[in-house]
Amino acid sequence: MELDFNSKFEEYGSYEEEYLSLMEITFKTLGIKCDPIVSVSLVDNEYIHYINREYRHIDRPTDVISFAFLDDGHEYDKILFKKGLVALGDIYISVDKAIEQAKEYGHSIKRELSFLFVHGLLHLCGYDHMSKEDEEVMFALQDKILEEKGV
Repeated sequence: MELDFNSKFEEYGSYEEEYLSLMEITFKTLGIKCDPIVSVSLVDNEYIHYINREYRHIDRPTDVISFAFLDDGHEYDKILFKKGLVALGDIYISVDKAIEQAKEYGHSIKRELSFLFVHGLLHLCGYDHMSKEDEEVMFALQDKILEEKGV
């Protein structure tokens, strides 16, 4: 398992270890057997706004964006559940949005940054929340993973 961690915020450098731990719990929970590579970048609202506008054509900042290297055309079960190195994709998290949302929801920044990472990671593994049923499955997994981590 490999995590390429990037942050323009020195005070959040310790999240590399937090995210590695969350990756381990996530892949154990999902039963993933591959040796995954994930990139995560902690950015500001200006940068995530640019990414959102350029790649999703949505002209506003958002909290997390995932770019999965595997897409709907791939057979996830044939890739994720067999041994071998697999580059899953990139996750961008807005620290500015995480701080705003932590205040809004009344919980810690650590909890919000952990939630956003797990959310992005599940997207890289093929989960989404486009339908009510998919949302229930994905959100239940997020809760289970964060609970196991104690966040």
